[in-house]
Amino acid sequence: MTVSAGQLEIDAPDAAAEETSKIVGRSPWQIARSRLVRDKVSMAAFTVVCIYFVMAVSAPILEKLGVIDPYSLHTNLLNLEDAMPTGNFGGVSGSHWFGVEPQTGRDLLSRLVSGVTLSMLIAVSATIFSIVVGTIVGIIGGYMGGVVDFVLGRVLDLILAFPQLLMLLALSVVLIEKITNLGVPAGNPSRIVYLILVLGFFGFPYFARIIRGQVLSLREREFVEAARSLGARGPRIWFTELLPNLWAPILVYTSLILPANVSTEAALSFLGVGVGTPTPTLGNVLTDSVNFLIPDPTYFALPGLAIFAIVLSFNLLGDGLRDALDPKSDRG
Repeated sequence: MTVSAGQLEIDAPDAAAEETSKIVGRSPWQIARSRLVRDKVSMAAFTVVCIYFVMAVSAPILEKLGVIDPYSLHTNLLNLEDAMPTGNFGGVSGSHWFGVEPQTGRDLLSRLVSGVTLSMLIAVSATIFSIVVGTIVGIIGGYMGGVVDFVLGRVLDLILAFPQLLMLLALSVVLIEKITNLGVPAGNPSRIVYLILVLGFFGFPYFARIIRGQVLSLREREFVEAARSLGARGPRIWFTELLPNLWAPILVYTSLILPANVSTEAALSFLGVGVGTPTPTLGNVLTDSVNFLIPDPTYFALPGLAIFAIVLSFNLLGDGLRDALDPKSDRG
């Protein structure tokens, strides 16, 4: 078969055009997503995080449907002598997969699933509080500079100077009473509001400093100068030009501060400031189990593992997000 020179000259540009058409540009978010998907550890952590969120959302529905029951007492499953669960591993059976609580006989699996809901509600709400306030303060301080940045910086230093745990304990009685006087029902509802506000308040200064550092490097960029030249001022530049370029640190910090709030809620429950029983949270279920560590180690191990899994998964996901959003990272 003979091919003429003219036909070769026509076919060559067509082949080049076909190869060029196969090259598709990707946005920074598409690149970050592909890097995150390739990271098997981060994807495994993301799966665990999703399971916890599904549990948190579905637990109230399952409780209303009667699938789980965290409050009913099953005293018939306890020994008469010491009120400890009958059977091995804390009374594990086909009806109670994780066994039952000593002294009360309440189903442990139901209490853990329901506890995830309240623990996640407190942690997520406090995290949102920290993110919103910290972002606003960080953007204003970093963009305005001068006296405004100095004053905001000293306020942040003052908040960070207080020992957080000590302040949480010292202020609990007074602030819970103030919250109750504002119309929030006494008892656990006022305690939940207190935990959200205090955890969020002591969490936002760290994030404000991170955002301030990012804004300092962004405020002199060309797109900000262009917005100024077109007449944009103040809030329009903050939230239209700067905020869309701050999602990377916001996502990473969210994945790190949220498990810290879960751990703090558990610690406060142990110290008697958190949500009280019988309303379950991961913190107070673990606190109640400490007294039965020797006679019923399963009761202590399961809530401890639940808290360990959620904290570890969020931290691993945060590491994966940081590496995926960092173009200089070489992590596979």
